[in-house]
Amino acid sequence: MTGARGVFFDGDDARLAAERLRRDGFEAEVARQPLAGEDDDEDHPWVVVTDAPVVMLELLVEAHDGWLEEAAAPPPPAPLVLPRAPRRLHRDSPEDRRDPRLG
Repeated sequence: MTGARGVFFDGDDARLAAERLRRDGFEAEVARQPLAGEDDDEDHPWVVVTDAPVVMLELLVEAHDGWLEEAAAPPPPAPLVLPRAPRRLHRDSPEDRRDPRLG
């Protein structure tokens, strides 16, 4: 399933959108989505969750006066642990710092 959900106020619109997506070969589920602070079950919007591309869901949402909820971006990966200084290829001794041309 994609990270986006189509939200519809009318259950018939949500079912029509889901049916269209199924006809096009995608999986689609319809469910009620309670909003924060809503006590009346009849006021909850309908949500369509699908594996269809977001563009297809967006077109159906626009056609039925709904809206598209896109999932939040995943958190960035943890930063890499980098060395504090460059690696030394040779020992850092006074002999190593001596210019070989001087003999």
